[in-house]
Amino acid sequence: MHYDILVIGSGPGGYVAAIRAAQLGKQVALVERDAVGGVCLNRGCIPTKALIRSAHLYQDVKAAAQYGVTIAGEVSPNLEAMVNRSRTVAETMSKGVQFLLKKNNITLLTGTARIAAHNTVEVEGEQYTADHIILATGARPRVMPFMPVDGKRIITSTEALKLSELPQTMVVVGSGAIGSELAWFYAALGVKVTLIEYLPRLMPLEDEEVSKAMERAFRKLRVGVMTSTTVKAARVVEEHCEVEIEGKKGAETLTADIVLSAVGVEANITGIGLEEMGVKCERGKVVVDEFYRTSVAGIYAIGDIIPTPALAHVASAEAICCVEAICGLNPAPIDYTTIPSCIFTSPEVASVGLTEQQAADKGIAYKVGRFPFTASGKATASGERDGFVKLIFDEEERLIGAHLVGGTVTELLAEPTLAKAMGATAHQIARTIHAHPSMNEAMMEAAEDALGCAIHL
Repeated sequence: MHYDILVIGSGPGGYVAAIRAAQLGKQVALVERDAVGGVCLNRGCIPTKALIRSAHLYQDVKAAAQYGVTIAGEVSPNLEAMVNRSRTVAETMSKGVQFLLKKNNITLLTGTARIAAHNTVEVEGEQYTADHIILATGARPRVMPFMPVDGKRIITSTEALKLSELPQTMVVVGSGAIGSELAWFYAALGVKVTLIEYLPRLMPLEDEEVSKAMERAFRKLRVGVMTSTTVKAARVVEEHCEVEIEGKKGAETLTADIVLSAVGVEANITGIGLEEMGVKCERGKVVVDEFYRTSVAGIYAIGDIIPTPALAHVASAEAICCVEAICGLNPAPIDYTTIPSCIFTSPEVASVGLTEQQAADKGIAYKVGRFPFTASGKATASGERDGFVKLIFDEEERLIGAHLVGGTVTELLAEPTLAKAMGATAHQIARTIHAHPSMNEAMMEAAEDALGCAIHL
């Protein structure tokens, strides 16, 4: 069978590429060896958020008396029920993607794919040809030799999403989005969690003020936070784990029921024919141009397998750009300076653009506007006063960075992302009327602070 476009991988890059190609009149096939929707829908973004919602609800019920609600009886978390709900949510979303594929007349091929020859893909012994092949094979948790994963005591995020019972103690190695979210989830359910970060601060890719705020938030939740700490070895000893570390206090050994390795991901680029076809790769990633063409004509790559931010929404944007370029629509290349990023802890973390340190390192003259949620009426009424909005403007007062910590800030991030993309100024943001009372007023207030005309500070 011949197709115009054949996509390998059905995650948020792959299925979006397939659907956009079908919308543009192409005959499309999509190959998936596992569940439709990829890691994001099945073992990542979606089930994680379902679990986090359960933990939030548990925390809210425990705090009900603060809001004038009396609850009789003991309140306790049911991890099995939480996991079952998260799997139902994931399956619902996967079925939704399958419906969209069928609606757009996309052929779904089940099995492991390999590029067998020029314009030829082999799937479980069957060969298919295509004018264009898009690789969207995603990534898997990185496994480090000093921390051998056994799937029971030393685990990755995959196993962390479906534990059968709550451990008493857990060590989480890595404080990026995955490590921080899962550390918060288990700590919120009462597990004694220690979060270890090799670099000098928590969430090291975030603005320094964000890192400091989140370290306070984790400590408030009684999470042990250890930064500037190296994990030398982790091993299973009978019914627990031992973790050898070296940090600010020197060498020591921690014990825990579970060790969660959250040290990043590695691209799925082996065994799919790249080396045989001569597709250029560097540092474990496929090399592409601004329209995702590889070094071999007719082969493209998007998402976690290329050296761009490994985020679901980035993969989807790359998918659309790639397909539209193939179809001759001349899309604008993606602006990677305006990629929103979210971490769903409590409080949440959301950011876009430059951090203050990055602006300084680039020699950019800038000014900062801040607004704490302690001064927000809506945040105070909601009981979510932790956090702030921090906006960074250049010398022309155009927004170049936004960094948010707070109860629902992931839902607020679209405004500064759009503002940055459109080159909005502090004055434009400050003079845009924001609804009151709302968490979103903090954007206006932070812009006013940068201009020196804040009313509520």
